[in-house]
Amino acid sequence: MTDVFHGFEGSYMGNADRLRPDSVMECKICWSVYDPAQGCETWQVPPGTPFSALPEHWRCPTCDGAREQFMVVPGATAAEAPTLPADPPPVSPAEDVEVLPENHEAALLARQMEDAFREIHRGQMRGIPLLNEALGVRAVGFRPYEGHFLGILITPWFMNLILAPGVAEDWSDLVSGGKELIEFPSGRYEFTLVNRASKAEVAELPPYKACSLFSPVFEFTTMLQAIETAQAALKALLDPSVNPDHKPEAAPPAPEPVAARPTMPSRRGLLFGAARSGSRIGA
Repeated sequence: MTDVFHGFEGSYMGNADRLRPDSVMECKICWSVYDPAQGCETWQVPPGTPFSALPEHWRCPTCDGAREQFMVVPGATAAEAPTLPADPPPVSPAEDVEVLPENHEAALLARQMEDAFREIHRGQMRGIPLLNEALGVRAVGFRPYEGHFLGILITPWFMNLILAPGVAEDWSDLVSGGKELIEFPSGRYEFTLVNRASKAEVAELPPYKACSLFSPVFEFTTMLQAIETAQAALKALLDPSVNPDHKPEAAPPAPEPVAARPTMPSRRGLLFGAARSGSRIGA
């Protein structure tokens, strides 16, 4: 491996000599952290390996991003990487959902979801044929919604809408496997109730409701493609114009006839078509 990372966009100007052996690095696409003290299980990199000594073929284990996309975590050294940004960043540079100050609790929930399902991926799901190994675990667009928390969870085996209790709610009586139809601006969707309180490995997760968008997820070839689809699904979910029962307000009559301009179909329409009551987004 050479000492220079050509085209590196990070904070050490493409010169590996600027990196300390214990520098903690973070992917600017998905914010996955490489900690030299821990190494990388996915690529079988042993603990104690500096970022500058990673093998040439190494890429981000979460989004498959190139090493050139990694940034130095300011002030962090091995085993000191922050568990949550003080101001949670958008899901990706292409995120088009406003990030509000009160989203801190939603960001905590998103991190809990990611941590729990990464453990499931490494444990119970290891070697299962239905996994799409091009994908990692990622919580997309979590935000407050009508007193709850709403977002999308991507894993190598599913992409689900997630509705979780807000800070003032108690959903401890949810019975796993139950079904519930929930109304959104775009229509009604069936959610499955999930309560994992009895499972020690994910006991930190609150009870939640999940609506399957894709399962399995073999149609996605990259993590970025899956994230963009999740972002589009969230926009469509909250768009009343997608609802087949939506009646737009009548426009005032024009003083003179005006020729209609040709329009191109929206990306949302191409992805999801018209929503139907009880149907899956993206189905």
